[in-house]
Amino acid sequence: MAAPARTKIEAAAPTLDVERGFLTPGITLLAGVDEVGRGALAGPVSVGIAVIDLNHLRLLADVRDSKLLKPDDRERLEPLVREWAVASAVGHASAGEIDRIGIMAALRLAGNRAWHEIVSGGVVPDIVLLDGNHNWLSPEAQPSLFDDAPSGPGCLAPVHTLIKADMSCLSVAAASVLAKVARDRRMVELHAEYPTYGWNENKGYATPAHREALRAAGATPQHRTSWNIL
Repeated sequence: MAAPARTKIEAAAPTLDVERGFLTPGITLLAGVDEVGRGALAGPVSVGIAVIDLNHLRLLADVRDSKLLKPDDRERLEPLVREWAVASAVGHASAGEIDRIGIMAALRLAGNRAWHEIVSGGVVPDIVLLDGNHNWLSPEAQPSLFDDAPSGPGCLAPVHTLIKADMSCLSVAAASVLAKVARDRRMVELHAEYPTYGWNENKGYATPAHREALRAAGATPQHRTSWNIL
């Protein structure tokens, strides 16, 4: 008897093949970077960074893009990712900051907060591998004096973007796990303050129940009120 057809195709495990290609004289430390929360109605946008040493690459079992992992698996893997990486950090930009400066600038702010934490710990990545097709991490040429900014110059390393890097590149997948776990924990904390909206389950995203709660109770300071959230 023929084996039953598989109803779901499992995503291939991310590798370090792309990262390995960046190893050249002067390039040793690579920072995988990914964001979560860009499309939510409430809560922060969060950026994770996982730094690896290109001279000492080793795989980490079970890590995938955070969207492909169950919450319990993400929680289990998060401390393993931190142990695996040379350095790691997560930065956040609040809903109020998103409203004030826009989502792309907020991504840069969150990313550079994480970057500053990495550098403050004595690790300076030589190069960045960023999920997507747009470099939102590097500082603008002439930032406004009114922009919120972390201490320090921000990420001045060369940034390479790659669409679906979180699916294929282990460093970026690891960063996505860090960011997702940190943001989910923050949303559970905020749920305790604003239990009407179900953030412990929807994590601030636009579920029907979340939108219904918004229509009934209105927005909170944790909602991105500059967006069309109703």
